[in-house]
Amino acid sequence: MKITSTLLSSASKTLDKYALFVPKSGVFPKGYEVASLASGVKKNGALDLGVIRNVNKSRKSSAAAVFTTNRFKAAPVQFSRKVLDISSGEGVDAIVVNSGCANAVTGELGMQDAENVASQVNKYVGEQNSTLLMSTGVIGQRLQMDKISTGIDKLFIENKFSSDFGSWLNLAKSICTTDTFPKLISSKFSLSDGTEYTLVGISKGAGMICPNMATLLGFVLTDLPINSSALQSMLTGAVTRSFNCISVDGDMSTNDTICMLANGAIDTPVIDESSPDFQKVSSQVTEFAKNLAQLVVRDGEGATKFVTVNVKNSAEFKDARLIAESISNSMLVKSALYGQDANWGRILCAIGYSKLENCKSLDESKINVSFIATDGSSPQELKLIANGVPQLDIDESRASEILALSDLEVLVDLGTGTEECQFWTCDLSHEYVTINGDYRS
Repeated sequence: MKITSTLLSSASKTLDKYALFVPKSGVFPKGYEVASLASGVKKNGALDLGVIRNVNKSRKSSAAAVFTTNRFKAAPVQFSRKVLDISSGEGVDAIVVNSGCANAVTGELGMQDAENVASQVNKYVGEQNSTLLMSTGVIGQRLQMDKISTGIDKLFIENKFSSDFGSWLNLAKSICTTDTFPKLISSKFSLSDGTEYTLVGISKGAGMICPNMATLLGFVLTDLPINSSALQSMLTGAVTRSFNCISVDGDMSTNDTICMLANGAIDTPVIDESSPDFQKVSSQVTEFAKNLAQLVVRDGEGATKFVTVNVKNSAEFKDARLIAESISNSMLVKSALYGQDANWGRILCAIGYSKLENCKSLDESKINVSFIATDGSSPQELKLIANGVPQLDIDESRASEILALSDLEVLVDLGTGTEECQFWTCDLSHEYVTINGDYRS
């Protein structure tokens, strides 16, 4: 009976997330087509293979990527890094994504499989070193190459590619594992001269989420012309303040990859680091990446709360980031949030053991800690610690109301500078253990 109840509860949450976070339409950059199918790798017949291709040949495309820092880097990570090194980030026209198998810790045979997948797509695209790979799923298993290869042939030979909304949404579904909803966002932006361009982003991830990235795949595509050096700078900066500022469970995967393609389908001068619009586009890409990364946290395995940890007025950004990360990764903080317990001691403890290189950003006599409500009721800010002193008259009933919200903020004001960092995390529930206790089955 308990299992049935849990399943029903999970199904209800999934439907809610579909209604809230899955778009019903979108705008998509010029010059890209996508296709996906169920290759049979997933036993349940779900979509598990997708391909993105650039069909704009008016300019050479640019590519950039940020990869996992896990020492056991999966074959698709190693292969994609090699492609970017060889091509210097130019001429990448395809991305192959698959779920159900991570092709990680598979040795030389796994690398051969990755190379064979890319070579197959390169032949259809018509260029060597033009394909990046992303894989997610169980570690230690080789790709089922017969199914993957047959699937790729079918996508290209039967020309299943399209640029419509349904095809983009299906692509997002094709890389889901324990995700409860596909993560797809798109938006139009303008350059200083009014020229419009588009960003589309897809990500996957719900567990093994911890900086620097986690079992996290994602890509951002644009139709702007951006040279590869400027694109890498934009993406690195965006990831630093988005995908590297999320935490579900403190675990990091072998396959993390965030990449960005710019195909130059918009007729405007190529953007480089010296271009007048470089900073503007960089800021827009960063905000876009934040929105995409936050969807990963909202889909955290078993999560019931989306929590913003905002550390402000720090002497240095890196210190604010370390403190925000420490709070976000604390299992005790996350458990207290799930239990709706206003246990500020756990927050303070996490701040205290954060791995700061020096303490000029942290002065115990200046620190303030608060809960910030999102329900519009008063008081919006519930002060827990003021100038290092615990507040003895905390309104426990208001604290309970705030901690019962699905969205809330933990605000830490260090009072030692002007730098600020936000992290996004979630609570830790019983369902997280249930999901991960039998992942391979």
